[in-house]
Amino acid sequence: MEPQTDRYNEVFSKYPEKINPEWVKSTVKTAENKSNPKQDRETLIRLFNCIDLTSLKTTDNEDTILSLVEKVNSFEEKYPDLKPVASICVYPCYARIVSRSLEVEEVKTCCVAGGFPSAQTFPEVKIAETSLAIHDGAEEIDIVQNPGHILNGDYETLAQETDELKAVCGDKTLKVIIETSALGNLENVRKASLTALYSGADFIKTSTGKDDHTADPESFCVMCRTIREYADETGRIAGIKAAGGINSVKEALIYWNIVGEVLGKEWQNSSRFRIGTSRLANLILSEITGKECSHF
Repeated sequence: MEPQTDRYNEVFSKYPEKINPEWVKSTVKTAENKSNPKQDRETLIRLFNCIDLTSLKTTDNEDTILSLVEKVNSFEEKYPDLKPVASICVYPCYARIVSRSLEVEEVKTCCVAGGFPSAQTFPEVKIAETSLAIHDGAEEIDIVQNPGHILNGDYETLAQETDELKAVCGDKTLKVIIETSALGNLENVRKASLTALYSGADFIKTSTGKDDHTADPESFCVMCRTIREYADETGRIAGIKAAGGINSVKEALIYWNIVGEVLGKEWQNSSRFRIGTSRLANLILSEITGKECSHF
């Protein structure tokens, strides 16, 4: 049966203006010029608070996850003047360990689910995995759009999956991973973003960080603009998450500054912006304190 695309053609028609590559290039360049990790300690403190502290390794086990949680639990005692990370992000089978051992109320239990990282499994499996993660205490769920549905124009199937998973999440936060590097061009990034947003995503996210699927500032810029246009059209606010291959403080600040340039300062907080990483917490902490830190 041919995919039913009428609904999403109607959605896309509300956003007729094409992405201007020169605008994207200029916006990214402006953000890059503002990104100096040696300046503005307050910005680094706020950026640190937006981290989804992530452990998604094949070697994860109960002991390594519990050790990560203990580091978050002990953070306030060691750094009482700083806010903690936003969440701990793990595989669904570790939701119970994180949720039961986490002592910091502001830090959320986050799980990847829905066939992460490829999304290539049965919809019923995605629903079951998401439901089990929430049952075990997950407060935030990161799922992956199937990029194949974008590439063949099957927006209806893609939207239906997201609709169903958002229904499972209820009032829990749903972050939808666009997997931007798999989509081929910025117009597809925009359509994938709109499909996720109109299907109930609370956040849209750049990538899984697996294989060659990494974030890039240009796609992130388009995602930010789409969120702004969507907010102007519908009045609904959505957040954005950068993840995948962000390995330095300067790179993290580029994404932070793109958010400021395109969405505004009201998005530069953990309720609307996240950065997923297993590497950056110690690096940002070192810049904040002025000495090498290895707390995480």
